[in-house]
Formats: sequence, structure tokens, C-alpha cells
Amino acid sequence: MENPSIILRTVCPDQPGLVCQLTSWISNYGGNIRHSDHHTDQDAELFLSRIEWDINNFPINKLKIYEGFQQIANKIHAQFTINYSDEIPNVAIFVSKQNHCLIDLLWRVKNGELKMKVPLIISNHPDLEEFAKDFNAKFIYFDSIKNQRLEIEKQILNNLKLFDIKLVILAKYMQILSESFLQEFDEIINIHHSFLPAFKGSQPYHRAWKRGVKLIGATSHYVTKDLDEGPIIDQCTVRISHRDEVDDLIRKGRDIERISLARAVRMHLNHQVFVYNSKTAVFD
Repeated sequence: MENPSIILRTVCPDQPGLVCQLTSWISNYGGNIRHSDHHTDQDAELFLSRIEWDINNFPINKLKIYEGFQQIANKIHAQFTINYSDEIPNVAIFVSKQNHCLIDLLWRVKNGELKMKVPLIISNHPDLEEFAKDFNAKFIYFDSIKNQRLEIEKQILNNLKLFDIKLVILAKYMQILSESFLQEFDEIINIHHSFLPAFKGSQPYHRAWKRGVKLIGATSHYVTKDLDEGPIIDQCTVRISHRDEVDDLIRKGRDIERISLARAVRMHLNHQVFVYNSKTAVFD
């Protein structure tokens, strides 16, 4: 059986010879590089690197690889992560009433486009339960009107632990997560129906129509305590005209929401996203 590829991501202060040190270590370990991407942020004086490599001559020893690179990381003062291409994490999808992003994600999972499992779907409305059943996912509905938010979030966190969830996707989940929730679980991707930072908050298509814009957008970003201000992973736009009404903007917006969210999730799963200084570098 062929070994999975190894994905090494490194962030450290910029300094001469970094690429040589990283690639030499991989070569000395018997690795064959498949992809190598690097970026230097001159303002932050940071070096970012993503290298994907193979070992085919002998079995992978994950602990030995980690400990071996830790020595390099100590020398260059780096933070790093090591992942493997055969990792398939458990992901929870949060929804409300709109189904277009949920259906698109589940379809892509079923067709092998997104390397993840979806054992759990959480909603503040019961409307989309049938889609969870079709994909053998557990659907849990919390009534956000009759129950206090902190109690609901406590139960949600318990379920995230129970299902060993590594990532949460807010697929048109029209609820704000509390700061205390984000302190407990912060690997969350949201899709916002606007080309952020324009038209933050609710009803962005209505406000865009009133403003007479010629482009509308959708933004996929990581969730932080600051509403709609998390690090941006992906954005998608579509042209509109004076003939378009609000319903047309919403219809066109749904198309790009699906595309942007799927792209962001895929890049996250492939470990192509670096988050630093409240922004991202994405090796696409």
C-alpha cells in the first residue's frame, strides 16, 4: 500500500537559507517533494512555507518525522504543523432554513470532492432534517427562541466532542456564536453573502441593491469574536445590472456562495491556508 503524502507547513521569521534547510531535511529523510510553495511577508518579516512530499521506500513513522523536524524548527524559531493526505476529519455543518450550501457540500462529499466526513448537522430550525437522513448524518435541532443561547451552545459543544468534530462549517447558519463558544472551539468557517468588508451584517443584498452596485460577492472566512471580520479564505463575485431586482441578487448570490464556501473548505482540508496577523495566505 502506497504511503500518504506528508504536508509540512512552516511559519518563522524571515532569514537567508530557509528553503534550503527545509528541502535538505526532507531529502535527507528520503523524501520526494511533490509541491513546494513559499511566501515572504516583508511587512511582518515572516516566511511561510507549504511543502508536500512522499516517502515510498519505507513505512512512515509519524512520531519520528515530528521529532526530527522539531530540531529544525528550534533552530529557525518556527511554528509548524505536519499533516497527511489520507486524513479524513469529522466535520459538523450548522444550518438554518436555507439549503443550497448544505446540499452542495453534501453532494461534493458524496462525490469525493471534499475529503471529510459529515456525521453531524446542527440547526436552529427543523426544516432541513430530510437532507441529513439522506446522507446518514445525525440532525440535531435546537429551538433558539425557547432556549437560552448559552445552554444551546453548551449542548452543541458536547455534541462536537461526542462526534470528534475537527471543523465546523456555518452553511447559512443565521446565528451569532458567543465569544465563550469560540474560546472552546475555534476551527469554524462561515459563508457571508457579501464581498466583505462591504455590507457587513444582515440583508447585504438588499443594501447592495439600494446602493446600485455593479458587483456582488460572497466571502468565506474563519469565524472570530468580531462579527464578519475573521481572516478571509476565499471570495467570489458576479456582475449585476440595473435590471436586477433584489430577488435576482439573491438568486445570483446563492450560486457564488456555494462556489466560495466549497473552495474555502477544500483549501482548509488540504492545509493550504495560513492564518497570521488577522489575515491569510492561501497557497492555491
